[in-house]
Amino acid sequence: MSDNGLVQNDIFRSIPERIAKTAQKDERARAYLIPQKVLWETNDITARVIDSHVLLEQRSPQISLDSQSPCILCNDGQPASILLDFGCEIHGGIVIHAWKETTGKGAKVRVRFGESALEAMSELGGIQNATNDHANRDMIVRIGNMSMNPIGETGFRFVRIDLLEPYQQMELKAVQAVLIYKDLEYKGSFHCSDELLNRIWNTGAYTVHLNTQNYIWDGIKRDRLVWAGDLHPEITAIKTVFGNEEAVPKSLDFVRNETPLPGWMNDFPAYSMWWAIIQYDWFLYTGDFSYLKEQHHYLRGLQEQMSSCIGEDGKDNTPETRFVDWPSKANPGVVDAGLQALHILATSKMEKLFEQLEDEEMAEICRQDLGKLRKYKANFESAKQAAALMVLSGMEEAVDVNEKLLRKNGSKGMSTFMGYYILSARAKAGDYQGCLESIREYWGGMLALGATTFWEDFDIEWLKDALPIDAWKREEGKIDVHGTYGGYCYCGYRHSLCHGWAAGVTPWLSENVLGVKILEPGCKKVQINPHLGDLDFAEGTYPTPYGKIHIHHVRKPDGEIESRITAPKEIIIVQGEQG
Repeated sequence: MSDNGLVQNDIFRSIPERIAKTAQKDERARAYLIPQKVLWETNDITARVIDSHVLLEQRSPQISLDSQSPCILCNDGQPASILLDFGCEIHGGIVIHAWKETTGKGAKVRVRFGESALEAMSELGGIQNATNDHANRDMIVRIGNMSMNPIGETGFRFVRIDLLEPYQQMELKAVQAVLIYKDLEYKGSFHCSDELLNRIWNTGAYTVHLNTQNYIWDGIKRDRLVWAGDLHPEITAIKTVFGNEEAVPKSLDFVRNETPLPGWMNDFPAYSMWWAIIQYDWFLYTGDFSYLKEQHHYLRGLQEQMSSCIGEDGKDNTPETRFVDWPSKANPGVVDAGLQALHILATSKMEKLFEQLEDEEMAEICRQDLGKLRKYKANFESAKQAAALMVLSGMEEAVDVNEKLLRKNGSKGMSTFMGYYILSARAKAGDYQGCLESIREYWGGMLALGATTFWEDFDIEWLKDALPIDAWKREEGKIDVHGTYGGYCYCGYRHSLCHGWAAGVTPWLSENVLGVKILEPGCKKVQINPHLGDLDFAEGTYPTPYGKIHIHHVRKPDGEIESRITAPKEIIIVQGEQG
């Protein structure tokens, strides 16, 4: 493949050159998966499903001439229906392998994908807000004889299939999911004495993996877009799990090129600030100075634009749309506090980038802006996300804010997007044990409901009387979490149950429990300072541009932590608090 993504391959020798020149290769892989369960099927005089168990068998993904042991859908006046559970969240679609149907005109089939079973059982619209937004998940198709029919590309775990036309039968060989993914090596790892934390680390890694397609998306079902702010927790997770992944600069460049100044990325001033913060974090991780130089011109323009949005009193006055995260959207004071902190964080990161670029003029402007911004006294009120950003920006003292707000009521008030920053602010206060308890409660709460990926939003109060997401029918006194909760753009079934911004817990565990902190660009100097809390041991790997750092911490009988660390020879390891 050439540098511009166009394919250079012998297969194009027989294709006209004008066509071959425009061919772009899809870097993703495909894998076929079989259903793990049949959750429900029709079985009465008007509609039957015969031998559905054969769909759980491993079969070749190739149709044949003669049917052998088919699953038969029989519409005897009403739709014949089946609900399949593939066992975990998947990005992709399905292939229906059909031997024959009885009309010769093709079977009219409705296919519904769902991240929860009840979403797959839903109708479009209504108070539970099932949608086809961004990626179709509810559609009607025609299935012919001896056919292999690829259908859909979305995020799902459950699939309902209905044979719609009366007095028709259809013989199925198989219904297989097509997992579409980037074939990435899991270079980072985490394992400790608490199996729940291990599951949480791995689930966060899988969540961000599914959203790392040719570009980095935020949600595989709905938000199949490159959101600059959402990229920060995602990229923090990507470098922890996969290392230097090409989708990162590709996505950063995409959103930059889509946003000529004076535009704000994704129409949010905050997201342009997040983009600048990511540029610093990515340079610190990779040490790629040539890539940083490519951003110099845009960073200058962005800094000048942000400077013009500072009031005489030092307040951030960036224009609408002013946004920190969805749970804080309705409180302008909290949004102001969060944006003030973000403006400081972004400006401080850009100061360091301009120093690396030997652009003293812009570095000095950053210093002047920081002096102005820090004079303004914002109020985070009772919002943990704004309070956390203020701690991380140096506007508030960590121990004080943790005692007043962050540690109170456990993970109540946690935000999936802001979870990484809330935990990081609490860690800055030394509250590592409290963080582990909140992680178990909050991210563990999603797992308790059957999650295999982390969600766009979650509130621990949703656990009360909740049905698990693999429940296919409603029960008296029980709540359909997916269809009932959510606000703003994610009401009901529109809510994404695989959202990359919720994966921040994975890098937090590596950074704080394993204790990994990058001190110099390119990971040339790395601090290892573990905080095990109530854990007996923690071990894992952290990928760097020079290879993996291998880390093992164990608590000795006297309570002291013994560490064994091996790292590539190019990396200086600093152990403990120093550094």
